[in-house]
Amino acid sequence: MKSGAKRLLGRAGFDIVRSTNNLGGVDDFIPFEATMRAARAAGLSVGDHIDQVMNGTPGATQSTIDELSALGVFAAKPDTVLEIGPGSGRYLEKTLKECSPGRYEIYETAAPWANYLVETFGVVAQPTAGSSLAPTPDGSVDLVQAHKVFNTVTFLCASRYFFEMARVTRPGGRIVFDVMTETCLDPAAVRTWATQGGAGHGSYPAAMPRRTCVDLFATLGCTLEASFLAPMGIASTEVLVFGKGA
Repeated sequence: MKSGAKRLLGRAGFDIVRSTNNLGGVDDFIPFEATMRAARAAGLSVGDHIDQVMNGTPGATQSTIDELSALGVFAAKPDTVLEIGPGSGRYLEKTLKECSPGRYEIYETAAPWANYLVETFGVVAQPTAGSSLAPTPDGSVDLVQAHKVFNTVTFLCASRYFFEMARVTRPGGRIVFDVMTETCLDPAAVRTWATQGGAGHGSYPAAMPRRTCVDLFATLGCTLEASFLAPMGIASTEVLVFGKGA
């Protein structure tokens, strides 16, 4: 990938890491070693370095975590958390500061980053094929989350994950993820994306109808509890919070 395209993806807020199973159409990613060196040189955590330096959106990750905290997502003291596509771990790290789960599972296709997260945070890296949570039992997770993932993959990949997220969430648990809905795509935003973003990528950024998400999860016993917009570099993405019924 050309360096200009890398910069565009970085500005969009996508945690870009090298994947061993790239089903989302993004062909090249920020290398593990170089990112680690740059973060250390800047005296920042990896996540804060990505927000502040690479994406030019300082505090973006923390603002999302703060919104989720205000909504009571962490007050429920989730004992088991599962995160899809944690990448560099910028949301994972801040989630662990908000709650103390006994088990934190990750599904990450980029082996260097998955290994780093296991070694640094003691999380459990599950084997993944890129669209399934098969190793996780039904109804076993208190909080399932994915950040800056479903606006980077294909419609089918995201949809398959939606079914899996509902399957593994226990009754009373929460599901949190962001998607680029029509709320994020007014004419000005579309013009911005068309002129400044997504160069050279077949699936990124990927839009997903809000009603599709709400209606699908309703059929899976999950109710939309809240939503809010989160910055995504040159535009925004919508974070949806679902609760699974008893």
